[in-house]
Amino acid sequence: MVVTKDHIGGLIFLCLSVAYGYYARVIPMLPGDEYEPFNAQTLPIALSYMGGVLGILMLVTGRRGAESKLNLAGLDFVLVTKLLVLIVAFAFALEWVGFLLSTIFFLVGGYWILGERKPKTLFIASVPFAVGIWFTLAKLLDIYLAPGRLFTQVFGG
Repeated sequence: MVVTKDHIGGLIFLCLSVAYGYYARVIPMLPGDEYEPFNAQTLPIALSYMGGVLGILMLVTGRRGAESKLNLAGLDFVLVTKLLVLIVAFAFALEWVGFLLSTIFFLVGGYWILGERKPKTLFIASVPFAVGIWFTLAKLLDIYLAPGRLFTQVFGG
């Protein structure tokens, strides 16, 4: 059997989806939420199922030709490492500066790492998206997003 990049990507995606689904089932809920049609676990579980199906499809439909053999030349592992460090920084920033600011900083940093240098483009691509996601989660779906420790320490809370 020839293992290709498509197969490795599908297997990694499948493993991440299974792990995400496992941890989605241990998300704490308020009493009585388990009987609601939409609760804190619904969307993460649905995403894990969709990711699992996509991972299996990637495994099944992966190319098997000799031209698609695993070749690590030309892959930018430094870029991937920078993006992974940015993701970890985003996770730590969530607690301190809150969802909205940490998401904006995450998107600006990600675009910067990927090569965009114009400040206007960075903020036009980041701020509306972050505000839209925040508005959807906090206002439309009524999901509580903590404002962050710095905000509560400065402005009280």
